[in-house]
Amino acid sequence: MSKHIPNISEAEWEVMNVLWERAPQTANEVIASLQAKTDWKPKTVRTLLDRLAQKEVVGINKNQRIYTFYPIYSQEECQRAEAHSFIKRIYGGTVKSMLVQFMEQESLSEEDIKELRTILNKNQKK
Repeated sequence: MSKHIPNISEAEWEVMNVLWERAPQTANEVIASLQAKTDWKPKTVRTLLDRLAQKEVVGINKNQRIYTFYPIYSQEECQRAEAHSFIKRIYGGTVKSMLVQFMEQESLSEEDIKELRTILNKNQKK
């Protein structure tokens, strides 16, 4: 991984999802979006935005009278970093261990198996 993306808490993921949907947004716009799906107070959302800015996951455009916030990393970059961190913490860094556990506990359809084979074949060629 070329750049280190800081860990993001569950609550911070909620804020990021709002910014990935549409950016830039003012703090009040983020608060309004989140209040529609959470019972968070405006101060909580502002604290989360500040934390994300301190972690350098969210940028702040200060060129206007009202500051706007925007994601520095794409959703895909953050998901990849989170998946890597999860695999490292829980499965000792080996994807195989995770896949084996999931495959033993989940029943896969023929279509799922075909799709996995296609993905594995593509990765084998790299």
